[in-house]
Amino acid sequence: MLQTIITNSEQETFEFARKYAAELQTGGVIAVSGELGTGKTILAQGLARGLGVTANVSSPTFVIMRVYAAALPHIKTFCHIDAYRINYYQDLLDIGAQDYFRDPRAISLVEWAEKAEDALPSTSQKIELKHLSLHKRQIILS
Repeated sequence: MLQTIITNSEQETFEFARKYAAELQTGGVIAVSGELGTGKTILAQGLARGLGVTANVSSPTFVIMRVYAAALPHIKTFCHIDAYRINYYQDLLDIGAQDYFRDPRAISLVEWAEKAEDALPSTSQKIELKHLSLHKRQIILS
């Protein structure tokens, strides 16, 4: 079932993700796709804040993966992956991403998920972001 949300600013996208995090009951993978500049990192930052991450969350474009301590009773780790620069899905496996994908107390958010589809679990939640205007975004959950 598809769910569509419209946000009108980065702050609204951040707040959507922060509230979305509160609904997560167990670990899993969130596969995020969207064109450059649609707000994938803002979404990751909001999700992290909702998971109780206090560290500054920035895009792991050059390091590919960053791991943060989460502070919810049922979620202890937030793994933020940016797959933009990977060439093969095996690259994610080589850096140990699947350890987080399998951890029931970890949420893994994968930006540019379409580049890593073969490495992601079939149970991944999918979020697609689309530009509607300069600040307006469409968020599609499936």
